[in-house]
Amino acid sequence: MLIRAYSPDDAEATAQLFRETIREVCKDDYTPGQLCAWVSGCDDLDAWSASLLANGALVAEEDGRIIGFGDIDATGYLDRLFVHKDHQGEGIGTALCRSLEALAPDGVSTHASITAKPFFEAMGYVVASENVVARDGERLVNYLMNKIPRAQYGSPVNEQIPCLVVEGVTLSGNP
Repeated sequence: MLIRAYSPDDAEATAQLFRETIREVCKDDYTPGQLCAWVSGCDDLDAWSASLLANGALVAEEDGRIIGFGDIDATGYLDRLFVHKDHQGEGIGTALCRSLEALAPDGVSTHASITAKPFFEAMGYVVASENVVARDGERLVNYLMNKIPRAQYGSPVNEQIPCLVVEGVTLSGNP
């Protein structure tokens, strides 16, 4: 697996992965109407790509095929983290998450879906609040979750957290 910076050429593949993952992986936690409203977030590929480029966005690739992606902004807000439905549980989400966290040394926050909440809890995030988001007439539950760097809560500063360092990625998303 290779983790690299997102490029505009990845827009269609990441949007398709987003749609398929939500429809398959999240179907036990959300209604069909909620899933349909959620996946509409990538209908405009230009806006989709621009939003990924505005952040530090990474893709995980295997054999030339995108199997995961995520992005984080300059404030440490992890906006998206998705792994292909056929590659769940292989460590791809963990590798992407750690790589994105490395771009935000002051801590990370995210809005995690019902489905993703256990993953983020296992990664050391804590729930700050439960939220309801309205989208296309549907109400979707998610959780604001935060992770404070180990150095800020008493662990030794030199303790290393394994992560991938991706050359050429900045929080602006531009190599």
